[in-house]
Amino acid sequence: MSSTEWVDAGSLGELKSQGSKVVKGGVAVFYHEDQVYAVDNRCPHLGFPLHLGSVCDGILTCHWHHARFDVCSGGTLDPWADDVPAYDVKLEGDHIWVNAKPRQSDNTAKLKHRLREGLEQNIGIVMAKAVVGLVESGLPADDIVRVGITFGTGQGNGWGAGLTILTAMRKVIPKLDKTGQILALYHGLLQVARASSGHAPRHLLGALPSPDPKDERLIQWYRNCIEVRDTQGAEKVLQTAIQSGMSPERLADMMLISVTDHFYLDGGHTFDFHNKAFEALQLFGSESAPTILASLVPMMGGPTRSEELHHWQTPVNLVTPLKQAFERLANSSLSPQRVDLDEQAFVEQVLCDRPLETVEKLTELLLGGAEPSRLAQLISVAAAERILRFHTQNEFGDWVAVLHTFTYAHAVHERLLTSEEPLLNRALYYTVVAVYHDRFLNVPRAPKPGAGDRNGKEYPLEELLELMDRRQQVDEAAHWVADYLHAKQDPDALLNTLGHSFLREDAEFHTFQMFEAAVSEHDRWRGRSDAFAEHAKETLLLACTRYLAAHAPTAREVPHTARIAWRLYRGERLFEDA
Repeated sequence: MSSTEWVDAGSLGELKSQGSKVVKGGVAVFYHEDQVYAVDNRCPHLGFPLHLGSVCDGILTCHWHHARFDVCSGGTLDPWADDVPAYDVKLEGDHIWVNAKPRQSDNTAKLKHRLREGLEQNIGIVMAKAVVGLVESGLPADDIVRVGITFGTGQGNGWGAGLTILTAMRKVIPKLDKTGQILALYHGLLQVARASSGHAPRHLLGALPSPDPKDERLIQWYRNCIEVRDTQGAEKVLQTAIQSGMSPERLADMMLISVTDHFYLDGGHTFDFHNKAFEALQLFGSESAPTILASLVPMMGGPTRSEELHHWQTPVNLVTPLKQAFERLANSSLSPQRVDLDEQAFVEQVLCDRPLETVEKLTELLLGGAEPSRLAQLISVAAAERILRFHTQNEFGDWVAVLHTFTYAHAVHERLLTSEEPLLNRALYYTVVAVYHDRFLNVPRAPKPGAGDRNGKEYPLEELLELMDRRQQVDEAAHWVADYLHAKQDPDALLNTLGHSFLREDAEFHTFQMFEAAVSEHDRWRGRSDAFAEHAKETLLLACTRYLAAHAPTAREVPHTARIAWRLYRGERLFEDA
């Protein structure tokens, strides 16, 4: 018998008289129904000492939250409590020995299974503990996100805010420290669970038995189905396209052509959700296409088509000029030369109060050979400028209006970076019109924060967190960040801090969108250091700061649960603080 394998648990007679005891290694040993049992002494729910619990009819009950366990196997009867590790016991005469290692150690597979169970049952503490354990075990974040995407896209409600948040948080993971990464993953997974709660699993429709469907015919069928809101027909065409081997890039074009056949669907959400689903597909590979892409189809059954809305037609009719521009682009040859693009002038044009002039300028630039993705990038800066200049005298809910335009502009930029489909250029027009419609939210314009008098002083980022821990410190937080940037401080440290500023909150959907879009757009300018690029980067960071500051602080229930999970992982004694 090796002393490293077995732990001395004393005499059987002593245990009979005491009923339970704790031995070396934090193992609780019980005498019950003429048998000896050993389990970890920490309740896996919130860490209360199990030797202070009670055993009846083979069930060990924790006396803090009444979690119940089979004292023999350690299995829990309550889905919100994990199984407690159980240990083998042997008797040598009257002496008890407990194996130093549990029968089943927690491992990656078990933690991923628990994460899936937490998602299925919408139990926050279960998901939080699984995320902490998986991150601490070194499992890549993508593998954790995959569990959530697989679960969420398999539910009947389809792609929505929860899956969008999770995919967005996956993109910002590299900008965050370990604490931020755990919070980002937990927020995203929790939102997926909440969005899926109460929905039955989704059953995919099958592909058509066509022997050799052509891509162009499938695209035509898909567009026709979406036009008449026939989502079942559209899904069968989609599955046929996937089965026929249509490339992920062409699948994205097919679906987004249908999204852009009508103007600015559902205030930009439809395009944005598609973009995030394609990002998830790129991450997990084409084998995920049937489930991920099919989850997008239900939202196409009833989105608002903006060309039918009053403010797109009066007092300025923007529908007809856009249709005329689309026809002009379709019937003209694009210049092989790259037009000389004045970036500052174009952004000012997008922000002006002359939308017909802006539409004409955009058409000229496209016909002149301007890269659509570059135009989209500049439009994103203009949309961020609307947030930067959003005056707090507006109604609070109007923050979401300028946010929608910015995140839509970002989604369009991301898609045009990977697609050369001309019909997707229609999304550029929808974006500039949305920027135009937001003009009234800059009347009056909030002043742009300028450099203060803190040059040469320290910029502890805790100051910014403290500032954003008070309500409506919108301009104050922006001024602090402006000083920080003008002093040439580290933008990556700032992004990590801004991430923590909302991940410590019970943040709502649009806040996640804002941060991810700002981070991604900021990264697109990192390769340049000219005056306009510096202006663009500053605009994006200040717009992000103002939006996050406007939406904090909150009750912070979600990060509290994550903090409990991490403390349990570290072995802290929560019950002593209760």
